[in-house]
Amino acid sequence: MNTLVESFLEYLSLEKQYSKHTVTAYKTDLLSFKDFCETEYDLENLLEVHYPIVRSWVVNLVDLGISNRSINRKATSITSFYKYLQRTGQIEGNPLSKFKALKVEKKVQVPFSQREINEVIKSISLQEDFVSIRNKLIVELFYSMGLRRIELINIKESDVNFSDNTIKIIGKRNKERFAPILGSVLETLRKYLELKKQYQSTKDVLFITEKGNKIYETLVYRIINSYFSQVSSKVKKSPHILRHSFATHLLNEGANLNSVKELLGHSSLASTQVYTHNSLDAIKKVYNQAHPRSKQKE
Repeated sequence: MNTLVESFLEYLSLEKQYSKHTVTAYKTDLLSFKDFCETEYDLENLLEVHYPIVRSWVVNLVDLGISNRSINRKATSITSFYKYLQRTGQIEGNPLSKFKALKVEKKVQVPFSQREINEVIKSISLQEDFVSIRNKLIVELFYSMGLRRIELINIKESDVNFSDNTIKIIGKRNKERFAPILGSVLETLRKYLELKKQYQSTKDVLFITEKGNKIYETLVYRIINSYFSQVSSKVKKSPHILRHSFATHLLNEGANLNSVKELLGHSSLASTQVYTHNSLDAIKKVYNQAHPRSKQKE
């Protein structure tokens, strides 16, 4: 692998503290771009790349049928790489400075309804075995705390504080936040920890498999997808949709946007505001019911 790419990936991992998954994505994008430069332009030195090559690369990706969203993501990786080279004094100008993100259609994430979530929790509650209680706790934590999938997986038993009923969450870039535990979830948590004692686990992790190993991302996805496929016809049934539901339902009930931002672990309000469009329906209902000039009251 190119030494420039290696040093950049090391910078992302050690200084920026990006996750392994994110670093791997950057690596894939950069190596693919490097391969294009070598194959199409016989150019091995990435320091010599200029904008026409970048433009040709983008056109090639479009011709291959790559979506605009994916192309923009790849371009972000390459842009970050050249910004790093600028900061370290290895180049003067960024060859992607003229690149403008391709237009993409905004995907509307449809959250689960409260009815769907209640039905799932009710159906899991019919079983009292270890796996069912664990899965119920996973659903409840996603919905009551708005967790990211990797955040849930990395919760340690020692992160649970029963004295003030909170759980320490390690978010993006190792940013800590403390999430309150609802009373009903606390009951499930205690029951799960009691059942967990029968399994031998060498790591201080909260969620484990039946073999005592740390739970993993694909299993968490399958758990959520499996339960919600039974009650919902929505296209996407993932842990992220539960996080989305958490934010939307809080906003629908009048929660302050800044408070939701803190609970989600967002660094800026801009990230949180993507959830506000789903709360507009609730706002419209309140408006139509309360405004004196509402057509519904005429």
